[in-house]
Amino acid sequence: MDALIKQVESKFLKKQVVDVRSGDTVRVHQRIKEGSKERVQMFEGLVIRTDRKDSMTSTITVRRIASGVGVEKSFLLHSPLVEKVEVVKRSKVRRKYLTYMRDRSGKSARLAAVDFDKNSVNDVTDPEAEAELARIHEEQKKEHEVHAAEKAEEQAKEDAKAAEVVARHEEAAKAE
Repeated sequence: MDALIKQVESKFLKKQVVDVRSGDTVRVHQRIKEGSKERVQMFEGLVIRTDRKDSMTSTITVRRIASGVGVEKSFLLHSPLVEKVEVVKRSKVRRKYLTYMRDRSGKSARLAAVDFDKNSVNDVTDPEAEAELARIHEEQKKEHEVHAAEKAEEQAKEDAKAAEVVARHEEAAKAE
């Protein structure tokens, strides 16, 4: 049974995921669908918790202060809605769960930064995901072109009707 579950889960795993640790400041790019529109929203904050790193359900909890209010979001790293996770800053911490950061504000909420190679940590290329994204962009471009062609056709019909009406009025004026 366990082997069957792992086999099914392996289909949905991303090939590579950024090595995110507690204490990292990350920028998460999340795809959001609003009606028929799709956009990418960024959420930047401190990783206060990492769960089940080797699992398909590996999650990170990111905290940031927005308008003076602490906001926490949990992200599934293998979710197709999470496009990219960038590590902006890495800090020295000794704990896995940084829940004490919820009570801190101002200078006491600072963490000591550690030098790390941003390029090597953030270099995660997934050709399948990039191909999927390119396919989505192509579909949107085709839909836009079709919509523009329909609009141009309607405009041409309206212009033809307007020209016909003007011609009738001119004929009626000449007949009088």
